[in-house]
Amino acid sequence: MYANTMADSIRSAPPAAAAGTRPESAAVDWTALATAITAWGRDLGFAEVGISDTELSTEEARLVAWLDAGRHGQMDYMARHGVTRARPAALVPGTLRVISARMDYLPPGARDAAAVLADPELAYVARYALGRDYHKVMRRRLQRLATRIRDEIGDFGHRVFTDSAPVLEVALAAKAGLGWRGKHTLLLTRDRGSWFFLGELYTDLPLPPTPPVSAHCGSCTACLDACPTGAIVAPYELDARRCISYLTIELAGAIPEPLRPLIGNRIYGCDDCQLACPWNRYARVTAEPDFAVRHGLDAPSLAALFGWDESRFLARTAGSAIRRIGFERWSRNLAVALGNAPPTPVVQAALAARADDPSALVREHVAWALARHHAQPDRPDTEAAVGARSETQRGA
Repeated sequence: MYANTMADSIRSAPPAAAAGTRPESAAVDWTALATAITAWGRDLGFAEVGISDTELSTEEARLVAWLDAGRHGQMDYMARHGVTRARPAALVPGTLRVISARMDYLPPGARDAAAVLADPELAYVARYALGRDYHKVMRRRLQRLATRIRDEIGDFGHRVFTDSAPVLEVALAAKAGLGWRGKHTLLLTRDRGSWFFLGELYTDLPLPPTPPVSAHCGSCTACLDACPTGAIVAPYELDARRCISYLTIELAGAIPEPLRPLIGNRIYGCDDCQLACPWNRYARVTAEPDFAVRHGLDAPSLAALFGWDESRFLARTAGSAIRRIGFERWSRNLAVALGNAPPTPVVQAALAARADDPSALVREHVAWALARHHAQPDRPDTEAAVGARSETQRGA
């Protein structure tokens, strides 16, 4: 393989160090090692690997302004870690470079996302959560990359992250040449769109950084126009408090009533900004088996999911990122989606069966859904939802 042919050129001189120890810096060809790392990353299933320095002062200013505006909502951990996110060496002392990697996750064979969103009796789960928990998959793969580097040069300082620590992963990935930040705030590439996970390997190796790429959003506002709740308040600016991913995953309490009709049938996350992005016409399905659809969650019935008890929820979400929200939030989200569904006998029965749910949070959302059906027995929701979105935007 190409990665193996690179090994001989990494050292500029035969290593004199004992096995398992770092050779002298002069004995390492850092440029050759950087080239080898990208090749090893591809061998491990990453679509692309890049290297950046740790200078994030511009992003730090943006982060502080975002926090000061309260746009992180109840995500207190964002404020708690503060500027540590923008200072890799403060998180891991000695960090000189960050190796960023991306891995495609769009599952093959999944029901068409637009078709699921168009059927109000089906539940929409963000495509990234249809397979196994990406944290575990990405972390293991990045650790294997670190092991491969260690096998080549000896021990070195490093730490692996995958959406699991105060890390500005999009900013670092953009600096590492993996793409550019889109107006929806996600990383974009010309050849893969945005349907991929990001992970990082903080390291003390003085590797040469990968050149960044230019941005290609131009005058396009498709993602802003597509956001159901108007959470993308301006290009490159997201108000998490109005984002459906935040409302259905991060928010612990009641979902604000004005936003409930806008959620539609989205019960875990939201992909609308990605679905609208023209660059995602070039997205590729993943070759990673762990990201394949599990338990039919690509197009399940809302009523059927609401019939689960907690033990079934735990069994069906074992090894999935969905489990982290717990059964109560899962049920809350389903109650909202059922409130937005047509008032069919099946939908009404599903809601009525849990009108006395042990959770006060779930009971309140079920009561809202039933009242919504009783108030508008023959609706469609289009006009009400558009009006509600306009109100939330005026109140921003």
